[in-house]
Amino acid sequence: MDILSLFFIFIAIELFETNWQKANSIHGILLNNYKVYRYNIFLFFLLNFSFIYSIFLVIYLQNNSFWMLSIVGIKFLDIAFKLNIMSKINENTTLEDIMPNIRIGLLFRYANVVIYPITFLIATNYFNL
Repeated sequence: MDILSLFFIFIAIELFETNWQKANSIHGILLNNYKVYRYNIFLFFLLNFSFIYSIFLVIYLQNNSFWMLSIVGIKFLDIAFKLNIMSKINENTTLEDIMPNIRIGLLFRYANVVIYPITFLIATNYFNL
């Protein structure tokens, strides 16, 4: 499969992941994640499919460059951070005690749809840099 096809699949996966978590604030995003986490933790991991896809890309392309592993690392930290917050919510800690409620604008909401796929293109040396 060529790099552009993998790139567009990455964009589609990031759009899907952004849209199922969509909310107007950080607390809303975390509550959407918590609903899925409480329903089924395996579904939570499946809905964070971009992490699984990035690991697939590392293995499929045999690309363990700094940029590719950065994508996997950031996605791992994102899931670990969310799981930590989910465990605190299970312990009846309010979200206000964990972090402030920051409003999410359109640019911030869809930043991952641009940042991760472009980083993937850089990791595969698509631009011949």
